[in-house]
Amino acid sequence: MIDNMEGLPGKEGKRRFQLWLKPSVLEMADDLYEKDNCGSRSEFIEKAIQFYAGYLYAQHSQDYFPGVITSTLKGIMADSTNKISRILFKLAVEQAITMNVVAATCNISQEQLEKLRGTCVAQVKRTNGVYSFEDAFDFQKR
Repeated sequence: MIDNMEGLPGKEGKRRFQLWLKPSVLEMADDLYEKDNCGSRSEFIEKAIQFYAGYLYAQHSQDYFPGVITSTLKGIMADSTNKISRILFKLAVEQAITMNVVAATCNISQEQLEKLRGTCVAQVKRTNGVYSFEDAFDFQKR
């Protein structure tokens, strides 16, 4: 049996040593190593140690990571806010054009406009903001 694979390219050598575990912990490793796609109990234990070491390193780096994460998230949010604001501005311009064209071509009273606004608010609330041209067309044709 080969205990040390240091001579193989790209392989870090492994060493055999004695490990004492409680039977319940060993049973846990036996139950879980295949579910974690590990080839052996040893591979599972090695991955568990690496995971826990990463956790401990992160604990020591807690002063660094939150600042980096916060800074990154603020940058992402600022970019997203900027993009959404530009899109909403363009949409508002297009809507203003449409409203001016409709207002210029329709002869509707102020009273009818206020009634229509109330109806539209109710329809948009009822559909959770998902209101299409077809919905308006159907409403106007009844």
